Amino acid sequence: MFKKILIANRGEIACRVIKTARKMGIKTVAVYSDADRNALHVKMADEAVHIGPPPANQSYIVIDKIMDAIRQTGAEAVHPGYGFLSENRKFAEALEKEGVVFIGPPSSAIEAMGDKITSKKLAQEAGVSTVPGYMGLIADADEAVRIAGEVGFPVMIKASAGGGGKGMRIAWNAEEAREGFESSKNEAANSFGDDRIFIEKFVTQPRHIEIQVLADKHGNCVYLHERECSIQRRNQKVIEEAPSPFLDPETRKAMGEQAVALAKAVGYTSAGTVEFIVDAERNFYFLEMNTRLQVEHPVTELITGIDLVEQMIRVADGEPLPFAQEDLKINGWAIESRLYAEDPYRNFLPSIGRLTRYRPPKEGRIGVEEGGLNLQFLDDYLAEQKLPIIRNDTGVYEGGEISMYYDPMIAKLCTWAPDREAAINAMEKALDAFEVEGIGHNLPFLSAVMAHPRFRSGNITTAFIAEEYPEGFQGVTLPEPLARKVAAAAAAMFRVTEIRRSRISGRMDNHERKVGDSWVVSLQGEDLNVDVEADRDGATVTFEDGAEHRVISDWRPGQTLAHVTIDEEPLTLKMGYATSGFRIRFQGADMIVHVRSPRQAELARLMPEKLPPDTSKFLLCPMPGLIVRIFVEEGQEVQEGQALAVVEAMKMENILRAEKKAVVKHIAAEPGASLAVDDIIMEFE
Repeated sequence: MFKKILIANRGEIACRVIKTARKMGIKTVAVYSDADRNALHVKMADEAVHIGPPPANQSYIVIDKIMDAIRQTGAEAVHPGYGFLSENRKFAEALEKEGVVFIGPPSSAIEAMGDKITSKKLAQEAGVSTVPGYMGLIADADEAVRIAGEVGFPVMIKASAGGGGKGMRIAWNAEEAREGFESSKNEAANSFGDDRIFIEKFVTQPRHIEIQVLADKHGNCVYLHERECSIQRRNQKVIEEAPSPFLDPETRKAMGEQAVALAKAVGYTSAGTVEFIVDAERNFYFLEMNTRLQVEHPVTELITGIDLVEQMIRVADGEPLPFAQEDLKINGWAIESRLYAEDPYRNFLPSIGRLTRYRPPKEGRIGVEEGGLNLQFLDDYLAEQKLPIIRNDTGVYEGGEISMYYDPMIAKLCTWAPDREAAINAMEKALDAFEVEGIGHNLPFLSAVMAHPRFRSGNITTAFIAEEYPEGFQGVTLPEPLARKVAAAAAAMFRVTEIRRSRISGRMDNHERKVGDSWVVSLQGEDLNVDVEADRDGATVTFEDGAEHRVISDWRPGQTLAHVTIDEEPLTLKMGYATSGFRIRFQGADMIVHVRSPRQAELARLMPEKLPPDTSKFLLCPMPGLIVRIFVEEGQEVQEGQALAVVEAMKMENILRAEKKAVVKHIAAEPGASLAVDDIIMEFE
């Protein structure tokens, strides 16, 4: 077995590989750019080598720099993680030439299947059902428009070397095909160093279901069942689960066997994923093969008990797989939520900055205080109890910074339970207990999806987010029964806060403020009159219609999480202070909850509402990023929907369009300028 491996990656996947290597007694080497000097993967590794400036094309995807790090440290093998050089044939060949083991498939398989154009041709030759499209190279935007028209709109424009949603666009007409081709080509060049583009038919109402395969160097190849990855935004997966709620055993077996046949056809070894589009009739079409470890691999590990990173390392060392296909059963259900540094209230635009607070929920079996989670050897007793599991794969820490140079994913929160409903319930509670402050993040959105009736029913497609949130995510309004419970908790906790304030030192004896029992709780646009009767064990909150809620909590003023039991139901509320009340975040809702005395509430209704400033005459930068292009000039008239500028952030190009007809008065930013959120790009007359 290897004594030392280098991880040619960063962030959570680098940390994930380090954990397994440590368990196997293998020393690890991290590589890092200037921006990652203090990153978690650097702290966790046994050694670390600096490889250059922050942009990935000057550090993480420069093969020569990785090879220098290998020579400096004497690493015997390299795990590429995902992204960066993980599917780069030249990198695998460079390692082979140097006598260093690539913990992944052979370069020939990377060339055959990592290239999406070649892989589709091979799949067709192998008799695998594929999506109609044009597999040849596309020279320019004019040719892209012509081909898209021949294939038939809508079409998917994709980078041949792409992945992770980079270099992908859906085009519904010729104009979108032209713009999509240019953006996909630029993103592909910047992210992968390969700007080849192909076009295929976009299957409407599809599900994205993928098969995990694992093959050794002795001719053994198995599939570890499927993952449902249909909850996507901008072609980037947000929530994954295993198994799929849609597949029947026959379709699962057919997809698995096709995936294995395809892997064997190209002499594949190591872990890989064959992705399919599945329509409403369970017809499936080969999409692509990712010749690497997938971001969402933890859900497969949780339902099979197989450590995929360990198997990749053992396969690379020449060991045969220790199990056969009939040994791989589906045990329970697992869900993964990707926590991104993206602001859901600003159309999921990237957010950067310092994590002033980062407190994930405790990992391991829920309700078990001792010990952590070991994928390979789950304690028999605990397994019999079917207690849910929480797992969090992350590459950040409290006080660390989220950089604009890399993918915005902060963590992957996973839950396991005996069935899908229990796994979703466990995820809801885990998301409520996850504390992140200092940056915009998508925790409220993830919670909203978990509570959504359509998601819970399993009736999902890749269009779920676009269909259910057509105007973007506007937050969540809690149903009245749940809102009342939050109101009851807020009233009980605010009363505790006021009693504490009334006992501040410096007051004259016998002149303490008296805290009353009657309050008006304002939330979600409604005023609720309540009476709070406290005792030693908790409080009884009575509404004016006579309804009562029993509130028990050990919360103390200043704590950011409140674990409360309301009518014997445990809830976790994220707490922050607001004027005369709290900012409470719960199950996707982000509310300012005012708790006032009846007289204060009466006066508050008379206060004028503060209106936001008028920014309609400006095009503001919606995210921290780099101005790539300006499409217009001063004095030019623009039409509604016309492209004005392109901003690049976290490896993605974002086209900014005119919201209405206007004349450009002044352009304040030039291509190459680095802007912050709400910096002015241009002004209109």
